Amino acid sequence: MEPRSGCPINATIEVIGDKWTLLVLRDVMFGNRRHFRELLAGSEEGIASNILSDRLKRLVAAGLLSRDEARPGQKAEYRLTEPAIQLVPVMAALGSWGLRHRPTTERLRVRAELLEQGGPELWSDFMDELRESHLGTTLPDTGRPRATARLAAAYQAAIAKGAR
Repeated sequence: MEPRSGCPINATIEVIGDKWTLLVLRDVMFGNRRHFRELLAGSEEGIASNILSDRLKRLVAAGLLSRDEARPGQKAEYRLTEPAIQLVPVMAALGSWGLRHRPTTERLRVRAELLEQGGPELWSDFMDELRESHLGTTLPDTGRPRATARLAAAYQAAIAKGAR
């Protein structure tokens, strides 16, 4: 599909400018949800199945997700592509903006806070881990704790704190 103009911002918005598209990418990226049912059941915002199906098709067509063909009786798996992985800094910036300007809950804000505090180094580590799990590349040894483990621990700590 040809963009409406040659503006890079417009070209980006035409692919990821819809809220459901960004939320599907968020759930694959940060929630490691790779199957239709996981994305549908795990949606905090309650995405409808027809909308999810449409967004997954659009993301595959736009080259942000790949879809493994499923044999009968198997679930199709979605994986991030390199262009989608390179959206991590954009997602971090959106989270930072939301922290400052929108009401949020502690349980759902902790990852955005950690990404904001960790900055480009954490984003790079996380992107490398996404490349490992979605693209099969070898993870470089940084000597730092895994970004995914840090993000998961922050989320679990917020859940535990909320349970008290």
